[in-house]
Amino acid sequence: MTDAANAPRPKDWIMAIAPYVPGRSSAGDGRRIVKLSSNENPLGTGGAARAAFAAHADGLSRYPDAGATLLREAIAAKYGLDPARVIYGTGSDEVLHLAAGAYAGPGDEVIYVRYGFAVYEIAARRVGAEPVIAPDRDYATDVDAILAAVTPRTRVVFVANPNNPTGTFTARAEIARLHAGLPADVMLVVDQAYAEYLDAEDDDGAMALAATAPNVIVTRTFSKIHGLAAERIGWGYGPAEAVQAMHRIRAPFDITSAGQAAAIAALGDDAFVAESRAHNARWRQWLADEIGALGNHGISVVPSKANFLLLLFAGTLSAEQAYKGLMDAGYITRWLPGQQLGHGLRITVGTEEETRGVAAALRTLAEARG
Repeated sequence: MTDAANAPRPKDWIMAIAPYVPGRSSAGDGRRIVKLSSNENPLGTGGAARAAFAAHADGLSRYPDAGATLLREAIAAKYGLDPARVIYGTGSDEVLHLAAGAYAGPGDEVIYVRYGFAVYEIAARRVGAEPVIAPDRDYATDVDAILAAVTPRTRVVFVANPNNPTGTFTARAEIARLHAGLPADVMLVVDQAYAEYLDAEDDDGAMALAATAPNVIVTRTFSKIHGLAAERIGWGYGPAEAVQAMHRIRAPFDITSAGQAAAIAALGDDAFVAESRAHNARWRQWLADEIGALGNHGISVVPSKANFLLLLFAGTLSAEQAYKGLMDAGYITRWLPGQQLGHGLRITVGTEEETRGVAAALRTLAEARG
């Protein structure tokens, strides 16, 4: 009989991880519900990507290309990059984990901003590194706070731009200033999951830095504007040495053949991307204006460059009450007490009908509270 007292025990730093909690997908009682909790594309998936995915139905018995050669070449051609320096994985989440795994470990520190993406803490703790949270500035990245948090033990800095869950954006000059202020042996990882929703003038310059600097990695995803969340396809770009290191610890065959084909097709579907961006810009602003009109009820909105809004509650209606009330009304949103945002509610921009509906439901809840 095994002695439980002497049984194998997980590492302490693994048990210190608070598991990632995804946005809910259902109400739990069988009701039809509108999901506005996971920042998915309300327009779905482009026709070209759907057709490419379906065309691989007869190849399920074969392993996918472990090198994702055609996908890396397509990404490189689209953005003017070197395909040998493109890393890929199961969503950009895996690429973030790979960066932490390649550059941090026990005794090291990983910095990210307060109200940053929840995966950063998990990625740090998973490799035994110590997470260090830099204070925010009005829910946005504070470059000075990050630089002040750097110590000789710092190995990785994560910055999401636009940031999730706040939607805030860090301008090109600030990203450049952050990079210039970091020690040469610290890897700056800029998470651009929502970059395709930005206007052309909002380029933060991170990809250009990744092309030339030895300590910058940029990550992207096909889950958001391209509408391929179910296939979990992410990629990144950085120095050749960094990409080689991450390939050493990347799981093999981690992107399906159909997923690779769909992603390649999505890269060429500029019309769908433009339609998605335009829809998001229109209805994000409309929703922000509607929330702004609820200011007398203590509800405000953080300016966003992504495909969601973060609402802040300081009146008689709390974020938790709004979350539960909207659920009762048929809308799943994202309440984030686990990220120190118990007073906040994140709402994805949906279709016109969904966006109008959730705004009306929120107004009803606010007015009922006085």
